[in-house]
Amino acid sequence: MPNRSTIAQNRIMLSVFLILAIALFPSILTFLLRHRLELQAQERLQAAMAAAERRQLQHLLRLPPDYHHVEGIGSLIGDFTCIYNARSPYIRCAINPSGPCETCRSYESKY
Repeated sequence: MPNRSTIAQNRIMLSVFLILAIALFPSILTFLLRHRLELQAQERLQAAMAAAERRQLQHLLRLPPDYHHVEGIGSLIGDFTCIYNARSPYIRCAINPSGPCETCRSYESKY
């Protein structure tokens, strides 16, 4: 049969253990929640970066509305019936390189 001092020591040890467990519980919980939130934030950041990269690539791959491919000449933008057309896929003409050809005052048809 255990004596009273052993029972008292066991109760004290149990009390100390419970106090430590209660004291450490918020820290452990905070650590676990913070780790989970950091993982979620990292996943969202990667998804946002991937979406931005896709949008940028789509913007770069988008062709101008007046892009044409003409047999014998190749790819060009602008109105290729104008004498000032550069016959280039990068600029429209020397007079109005950024376009549009429809509102250009210097347009002259070669036909």
